[in-house]
Amino acid sequence: MAKKKNKKITETDKNEAEEQIVEERTPIAYDTREYTVQAIVEMYENEEWVVPRYQREFVWREDKQSKFIESVLLDLPIPYLFLADEPKTGKLEIIDGSQRIRTLQNFLNNTLVLNGLKKTEKLNGFTYNDLFVSRQRRFGRKTLRSIELTENASWFVRKDLFERINTKPYDLAPMEIRKGLIDEKFYNFLNEFSKNALFIKLCPISEKRLKREEGAEMILRYFAYSSNYKKFIHRVDEFLDEYLIQISENYNINEMQADFDKMLHFVDKYFPVGFKKTKGGKSTPRVRFEAISVGVHLALQEKPDLKPKSVENWIDSKEFSKHTRSDAANNRLKVIGRFEYVRDKLLEK
Repeated sequence: MAKKKNKKITETDKNEAEEQIVEERTPIAYDTREYTVQAIVEMYENEEWVVPRYQREFVWREDKQSKFIESVLLDLPIPYLFLADEPKTGKLEIIDGSQRIRTLQNFLNNTLVLNGLKKTEKLNGFTYNDLFVSRQRRFGRKTLRSIELTENASWFVRKDLFERINTKPYDLAPMEIRKGLIDEKFYNFLNEFSKNALFIKLCPISEKRLKREEGAEMILRYFAYSSNYKKFIHRVDEFLDEYLIQISENYNINEMQADFDKMLHFVDKYFPVGFKKTKGGKSTPRVRFEAISVGVHLALQEKPDLKPKSVENWIDSKEFSKHTRSDAANNRLKVIGRFEYVRDKLLEK
Protein backbone atom coordinates (compact mmCIF):
# COMPACT_ATOMS: atom_id res chain seq x y z
CA MET A 1 0.00 0.00 0.00
CA ALA A 2 1.36 3.40 -0.99
CA LYS A 3 2.19 5.78 1.83
CA LYS A 4 -0.08 8.78 2.22
CA LYS A 5 1.51 12.12 1.35
CA ASN A 6 1.95 14.52 4.24
CA LYS A 7 1.75 17.64 2.08
CA LYS A 8 0.40 18.88 -1.20
CA ILE A 9 3.17 19.47 -3.75
CA THR A 10 2.95 22.98 -5.20
CA GLU A 11 4.51 24.49 -8.33
CA THR A 12 6.98 26.26 -6.06
CA ASP A 13 7.95 22.91 -4.54
CA LYS A 14 8.49 21.47 -8.01
CA ASN A 15 10.61 24.41 -9.11
CA GLU A 16 12.75 24.25 -5.98
CA ALA A 17 13.21 20.48 -6.35
CA GLU A 18 14.23 20.90 -10.00
CA GLU A 19 16.71 23.64 -9.08
CA GLN A 20 18.24 21.37 -6.43
CA ILE A 21 18.61 18.49 -8.90
CA VAL A 22 20.41 20.76 -11.37
CA GLU A 23 22.59 22.23 -8.61
CA GLU A 24 23.63 18.86 -7.19
CA ARG A 25 24.45 17.21 -10.53
CA THR A 26 28.20 17.29 -10.09
CA PRO A 27 30.13 16.57 -13.33
CA ILE A 28 32.04 13.33 -12.70
CA ALA A 29 35.25 12.57 -14.55
CA TYR A 30 35.00 8.99 -15.77
CA ASP A 31 35.74 6.73 -18.74
CA THR A 32 34.00 3.62 -20.03
CA ARG A 33 36.21 0.77 -21.21
CA GLU A 34 36.08 -2.89 -22.19
CA TYR A 35 38.61 -5.46 -21.00
CA THR A 36 39.00 -9.10 -21.97
CA VAL A 37 38.61 -11.74 -19.28
CA GLN A 38 42.26 -12.68 -19.73
CA ALA A 39 43.42 -9.08 -19.29
CA ILE A 40 41.22 -8.55 -16.20
CA VAL A 41 42.64 -11.58 -14.43
CA GLU A 42 46.22 -10.69 -15.36
CA MET A 43 45.87 -7.13 -14.09
CA TYR A 44 44.26 -8.36 -10.89
CA GLU A 45 47.02 -10.92 -10.29
CA ASN A 46 49.68 -8.31 -11.06
CA GLU A 47 48.04 -6.01 -8.48
CA GLU A 48 47.30 -3.33 -11.05
CA TRP A 49 43.66 -3.74 -10.04
CA VAL A 50 43.24 -3.83 -6.26
CA VAL A 51 40.42 -4.57 -3.83
CA PRO A 52 39.96 -1.74 -1.30
CA ARG A 53 40.82 -2.59 2.29
CA TYR A 54 37.20 -2.43 3.48
CA GLN A 55 35.99 -5.23 1.15
CA ARG A 56 38.62 -7.94 1.38
CA GLU A 57 36.31 -10.91 1.89
CA PHE A 58 35.39 -13.19 -0.99
CA VAL A 59 31.90 -14.47 -0.19
CA TRP A 60 30.49 -16.07 -3.33
CA ARG A 61 29.79 -19.79 -3.01
CA GLU A 62 30.76 -22.17 -5.81
CA ASP A 63 27.22 -22.37 -7.21
CA LYS A 64 27.03 -18.57 -7.51
CA GLN A 65 30.49 -18.46 -9.10
CA SER A 66 29.41 -21.20 -11.51
CA LYS A 67 26.31 -19.28 -12.56
CA PHE A 68 28.41 -16.21 -13.29
CA ILE A 69 30.85 -18.23 -15.44
CA GLU A 70 27.85 -19.70 -17.27
CA SER A 71 26.56 -16.17 -17.96
CA VAL A 72 29.91 -15.20 -19.49
CA LEU A 73 30.03 -18.36 -21.61
CA LEU A 74 26.50 -17.74 -22.90
CA ASP A 75 27.10 -14.02 -23.63
CA LEU A 76 24.39 -12.98 -21.18
CA PRO A 77 24.39 -9.34 -19.97
CA ILE A 78 26.98 -8.71 -17.26
CA PRO A 79 26.75 -5.64 -14.99
CA TYR A 80 29.48 -3.03 -15.40
CA LEU A 81 32.57 -3.25 -13.25
CA PHE A 82 33.09 -0.03 -11.29
CA LEU A 83 36.70 1.12 -10.87
CA ALA A 84 38.53 4.19 -9.59
CA ASP A 85 41.97 5.47 -10.57
CA GLU A 86 44.06 5.76 -7.40
CA PRO A 87 45.77 9.18 -7.81
CA LYS A 88 49.04 8.29 -6.06
CA THR A 89 49.74 4.90 -7.65
CA GLY A 90 47.79 4.88 -10.91
CA LYS A 91 46.33 1.50 -9.90
CA LEU A 92 42.61 0.85 -10.27
CA GLU A 93 40.55 0.23 -7.14
CA ILE A 94 37.70 -2.20 -7.62
CA ILE A 95 34.72 -0.38 -6.15
CA ASP A 96 32.16 -2.86 -7.42
CA GLY A 97 32.97 -6.18 -9.12
CA SER A 98 35.55 -7.86 -6.90
CA GLN A 99 33.44 -11.03 -6.54
CA ARG A 100 33.15 -11.34 -10.33
CA ILE A 101 36.85 -10.70 -10.91
CA ARG A 102 37.93 -13.23 -8.30
CA THR A 103 35.51 -15.74 -9.77
CA LEU A 104 37.14 -15.31 -13.19
CA GLN A 105 40.53 -15.83 -11.56
CA ASN A 106 39.34 -19.01 -9.83
CA PHE A 107 37.99 -20.38 -13.09
CA LEU A 108 41.06 -19.62 -15.20
CA ASN A 109 43.29 -21.11 -12.48
CA ASN A 110 41.21 -24.31 -12.36
CA THR A 111 40.32 -23.91 -8.68
CA LEU A 112 36.61 -23.58 -9.49
CA VAL A 113 34.64 -26.72 -10.37
CA LEU A 114 31.34 -25.76 -12.00
CA ASN A 115 28.26 -27.06 -10.22
CA GLY A 116 24.56 -26.36 -9.73
CA LEU A 117 24.06 -25.32 -13.36
CA LYS A 118 20.64 -25.96 -14.90
CA LYS A 119 20.72 -24.23 -18.27
CA THR A 120 24.02 -25.91 -19.20
CA GLU A 121 23.88 -28.86 -16.82
CA LYS A 122 26.40 -30.82 -18.89
CA LEU A 123 29.09 -28.36 -17.67
CA ASN A 124 28.65 -29.46 -14.05
CA GLY A 125 31.91 -30.99 -12.85
CA PHE A 126 34.00 -29.07 -15.43
CA THR A 127 37.02 -26.92 -14.71
CA TYR A 128 38.47 -24.44 -17.22
CA ASN A 129 40.97 -27.02 -18.48
CA ASP A 130 38.14 -29.44 -19.27
CA LEU A 131 36.81 -27.13 -22.00
CA PHE A 132 38.02 -27.49 -25.57
CA VAL A 133 41.09 -25.29 -26.11
CA SER A 134 39.10 -23.36 -28.73
CA ARG A 135 36.43 -22.58 -26.05
CA GLN A 136 39.12 -21.59 -23.58
CA ARG A 137 40.48 -19.06 -26.08
CA ARG A 138 37.04 -17.66 -26.78
CA PHE A 139 36.32 -17.39 -23.05
CA GLY A 140 39.58 -15.50 -22.49
CA ARG A 141 38.63 -13.04 -25.25
CA LYS A 142 35.19 -12.32 -23.79
CA THR A 143 34.95 -8.69 -22.72
CA LEU A 144 33.46 -7.03 -19.65
CA ARG A 145 32.60 -3.36 -19.58
CA SER A 146 33.77 -1.00 -16.88
CA ILE A 147 33.15 2.52 -15.66
CA GLU A 148 36.34 4.11 -14.33
CA LEU A 149 36.55 7.23 -12.22
CA THR A 150 39.61 9.13 -13.38
CA GLU A 151 42.30 10.53 -11.12
CA ASN A 152 40.57 13.92 -11.43
CA ALA A 153 37.46 12.74 -9.58
CA SER A 154 37.46 14.50 -6.21
CA TRP A 155 37.76 12.73 -2.87
CA PHE A 156 34.14 13.65 -2.06
CA VAL A 157 32.84 12.26 -5.36
CA ARG A 158 34.71 9.00 -4.79
CA LYS A 159 33.38 8.68 -1.24
CA ASP A 160 29.82 9.46 -2.30
CA LEU A 161 29.96 6.77 -4.99
CA PHE A 162 31.51 4.26 -2.59
CA GLU A 163 28.57 4.87 -0.23
CA ARG A 164 25.95 4.53 -2.96
CA ILE A 165 27.37 1.36 -4.52
CA ASN A 166 28.60 -0.58 -1.49
CA THR A 167 25.31 -1.34 0.27
CA LYS A 168 25.45 -5.15 0.30
CA PRO A 169 25.77 -7.53 2.05
CA TYR A 170 25.27 -4.75 4.62
CA ASP A 171 25.45 -0.98 4.66
CA LEU A 172 28.98 0.14 5.37
CA ALA A 173 29.62 2.38 8.35
CA PRO A 174 31.22 5.75 7.47
CA MET A 175 34.59 4.70 8.91
CA GLU A 176 34.55 1.50 6.86
CA ILE A 177 34.18 3.58 3.71
CA ARG A 178 36.90 6.02 4.80
CA LYS A 179 39.14 3.02 5.33
CA GLY A 180 39.13 2.50 1.58
CA LEU A 181 39.80 6.15 0.80
CA ILE A 182 42.18 7.70 3.31
CA ASP A 183 45.92 7.33 3.49
CA GLU A 184 46.67 3.81 4.77
CA LYS A 185 49.38 5.05 7.13
CA PHE A 186 46.98 7.46 8.81
CA TYR A 187 44.25 4.83 9.03
CA ASN A 188 46.68 2.41 10.69
CA PHE A 189 47.63 5.18 13.09
CA LEU A 190 43.96 5.62 14.14
CA ASN A 191 43.50 1.87 14.36
CA GLU A 192 46.53 1.49 16.66
CA PHE A 193 45.20 4.23 18.92
CA SER A 194 41.93 2.29 19.23
CA LYS A 195 43.93 -0.66 20.65
CA ASN A 196 45.43 1.48 23.43
CA ALA A 197 44.92 -0.48 26.67
CA LEU A 198 43.80 2.56 28.66
CA PHE A 199 41.37 3.60 25.93
CA ILE A 200 39.84 0.11 25.94
CA LYS A 201 39.52 0.22 29.74
CA LEU A 202 37.93 3.68 29.88
CA CYS A 203 35.84 3.45 26.71
CA PRO A 204 34.46 -0.07 26.23
CA ILE A 205 32.89 -0.69 22.82
CA SER A 206 30.63 -3.62 21.97
CA GLU A 207 32.07 -6.37 19.78
CA LYS A 208 29.55 -5.59 17.05
CA ARG A 209 30.55 -1.91 16.95
CA LEU A 210 34.25 -2.76 17.06
CA LYS A 211 33.87 -4.81 13.90
CA ARG A 212 32.43 -1.72 12.20
CA GLU A 213 35.54 0.39 12.95
CA GLU A 214 33.89 2.20 15.87
CA GLY A 215 37.15 2.59 17.80
CA ALA A 216 38.88 4.37 14.93
CA GLU A 217 35.74 6.46 14.34
CA MET A 218 35.69 7.69 17.94
CA ILE A 219 39.37 8.60 17.92
CA LEU A 220 39.00 10.40 14.58
CA ARG A 221 36.16 12.43 16.12
CA TYR A 222 38.32 13.29 19.13
CA PHE A 223 41.14 14.69 17.02
CA ALA A 224 38.84 16.45 14.55
CA TYR A 225 36.80 18.22 17.24
CA SER A 226 39.81 18.94 19.43
CA SER A 227 41.58 20.76 16.64
CA ASN A 228 38.68 22.62 15.07
CA TYR A 229 35.34 22.20 16.87
CA LYS A 230 34.24 25.82 16.34
CA LYS A 231 34.25 25.29 12.58
CA PHE A 232 31.66 22.53 12.83
CA ILE A 233 28.50 23.57 10.99
CA HIS A 234 26.00 20.74 10.70
CA ARG A 235 27.05 17.42 9.14
CA VAL A 236 29.42 15.32 11.27
CA ASP A 237 30.45 13.11 8.33
CA GLU A 238 31.38 16.11 6.17
CA PHE A 239 33.25 17.72 9.07
CA LEU A 240 35.29 14.54 9.60
CA ASP A 241 35.97 14.17 5.87
CA GLU A 242 37.26 17.74 5.66
CA TYR A 243 39.53 17.10 8.63
CA LEU A 244 40.91 13.93 7.06
CA ILE A 245 41.74 15.71 3.82
CA GLN A 246 43.53 18.48 5.71
CA ILE A 247 45.54 16.29 8.05
CA SER A 248 46.05 12.84 6.52
CA GLU A 249 49.35 13.81 4.88
CA ASN A 250 50.51 16.39 7.41
CA TYR A 251 50.45 15.12 10.96
CA ASN A 252 52.85 14.39 13.78
CA ILE A 253 52.23 10.97 15.29
CA ASN A 254 54.29 11.65 18.41
CA GLU A 255 52.46 14.89 19.18
CA MET A 256 49.05 13.32 18.62
CA GLN A 257 50.00 10.30 20.72
CA ALA A 258 51.16 12.53 23.58
CA ASP A 259 47.96 14.59 23.43
CA PHE A 260 45.76 11.49 23.38
CA ASP A 261 47.65 9.85 26.25
CA LYS A 262 47.48 12.99 28.39
CA MET A 263 43.72 13.20 27.91
CA LEU A 264 43.24 9.50 28.74
CA HIS A 265 45.34 9.67 31.91
CA PHE A 266 43.39 12.71 33.10
CA VAL A 267 40.09 10.90 32.55
CA ASP A 268 41.45 7.81 34.29
CA LYS A 269 42.48 9.88 37.31
CA TYR A 270 39.47 12.14 37.74
CA PHE A 271 36.44 10.45 36.13
CA PRO A 272 35.22 7.57 38.35
CA VAL A 273 33.89 5.37 35.52
CA GLY A 274 35.85 6.80 32.59
CA PHE A 275 33.71 7.61 29.57
CA LYS A 276 31.01 5.10 30.56
CA LYS A 277 27.61 6.06 31.95
CA THR A 278 27.78 3.50 34.75
CA LYS A 279 30.46 1.43 36.44
CA GLY A 280 29.27 -1.76 34.78
CA GLY A 281 28.69 -0.18 31.37
CA LYS A 282 29.83 -2.40 28.50
CA SER A 283 29.53 0.13 25.68
CA THR A 284 30.18 3.86 25.48
CA PRO A 285 27.87 6.35 23.72
CA ARG A 286 29.72 8.39 21.11
CA VAL A 287 28.31 11.72 22.29
CA ARG A 288 29.41 11.07 25.85
CA PHE A 289 32.92 10.11 24.76
CA GLU A 290 33.18 13.22 22.61
CA ALA A 291 31.91 15.56 25.32
CA ILE A 292 34.32 14.28 27.96
CA SER A 293 37.41 13.75 25.81
CA VAL A 294 37.24 17.04 23.92
CA GLY A 295 36.17 18.95 27.03
CA VAL A 296 39.20 17.57 28.89
CA HIS A 297 41.47 18.50 25.98
CA LEU A 298 40.19 22.09 25.97
CA ALA A 299 40.55 22.40 29.74
CA LEU A 300 44.12 21.09 29.66
CA GLN A 301 44.98 23.53 26.91
CA GLU A 302 44.03 26.38 29.23
CA LYS A 303 45.54 24.84 32.36
CA PRO A 304 48.03 21.98 31.73
CA ASP A 305 48.46 21.26 35.47
CA LEU A 306 44.71 21.24 36.12
CA LYS A 307 43.40 19.59 39.29
CA PRO A 308 39.62 19.86 39.03
CA LYS A 309 36.95 19.82 41.70
CA SER A 310 35.10 16.55 42.11
CA VAL A 311 33.73 15.48 38.74
CA GLU A 312 31.01 13.53 40.56
CA ASN A 313 29.29 16.84 41.37
CA TRP A 314 28.12 17.23 37.76
CA ILE A 315 28.88 14.11 35.67
CA ASP A 316 25.52 12.50 36.56
CA SER A 317 23.54 15.75 36.52
CA LYS A 318 20.47 16.39 34.37
CA GLU A 319 22.35 19.25 32.74
CA PHE A 320 25.19 17.03 31.53
CA SER A 321 22.68 14.40 30.43
CA LYS A 322 20.91 17.08 28.38
CA HIS A 323 24.21 18.01 26.70
CA THR A 324 24.93 14.40 25.75
CA ARG A 325 21.60 13.32 24.33
CA SER A 326 21.83 11.61 20.94
CA ASP A 327 19.87 14.41 19.24
CA ALA A 328 22.82 16.71 20.00
CA ALA A 329 25.02 14.96 17.44
CA ASN A 330 24.50 17.28 14.45
CA ASN A 331 23.32 20.52 16.05
CA ARG A 332 26.13 23.08 15.93
CA LEU A 333 25.22 24.91 19.13
CA LYS A 334 24.77 21.66 21.03
CA VAL A 335 28.05 20.23 19.73
CA ILE A 336 29.96 23.32 20.80
CA GLY A 337 27.95 23.56 24.01
CA ARG A 338 28.75 20.08 25.26
CA PHE A 339 32.51 20.51 24.81
CA GLU A 340 32.56 23.87 26.51
CA TYR A 341 30.27 22.66 29.31
CA VAL A 342 32.79 19.98 30.29
CA ARG A 343 35.70 22.39 29.86
CA ASP A 344 34.08 25.03 32.06
CA LYS A 345 33.09 22.53 34.77
CA LEU A 346 36.64 21.26 34.95
CA LEU A 347 38.05 24.79 35.18
CA GLU A 348 35.62 25.91 37.88
CA LYS A 349 37.33 27.25 40.97
